[in-house]
Amino acid sequence: MTREDTLAQAVSWWKAITTGKWVDGRGDGRNDTLLVETRALKGPRVFDSSGIPFHKDGQAVIKERIYLDKADRNTLYDQITIIDHALTRPYVKLQKVTRNPNPRPLWHSDVCSEDNTWVKIGNEPYYLSADGLLMPAKKNQKPPDLRYFKQTAK
Repeated sequence: MTREDTLAQAVSWWKAITTGKWVDGRGDGRNDTLLVETRALKGPRVFDSSGIPFHKDGQAVIKERIYLDKADRNTLYDQITIIDHALTRPYVKLQKVTRNPNPRPLWHSDVCSEDNTWVKIGNEPYYLSADGLLMPAKKNQKPPDLRYFKQTAK
């Protein structure tokens, strides 16, 4: 196995073991598709925002096939297949990501990473404390406008 053929061998990441390799997905002799497999996920885990949990046995396998669109080199696809005993059949999802070809794009991220304690309301950043309270992130920062949030009685 050459270095180009292998992305990672049993790389222990945050809460799982992931392996990957490059393959010739189009049959033209070039390695253009990345196959990634993730196992040994430490739980508890959920499938998506619905909150449906993975099976407690920890046997879930996540397979990804990542490749560029043949017609549009600015479009990347990630075909995700989850095999888990909590399901009656594999769960398959195709994610599409479009790259901005502008050489100086305006970058922003809407990713909510695990253990992220920062909250943005409007254009203002706030910090979520360990006791669940919203705190200012800057000196003399005004509190957020809460009129659109449901108020609970004390």
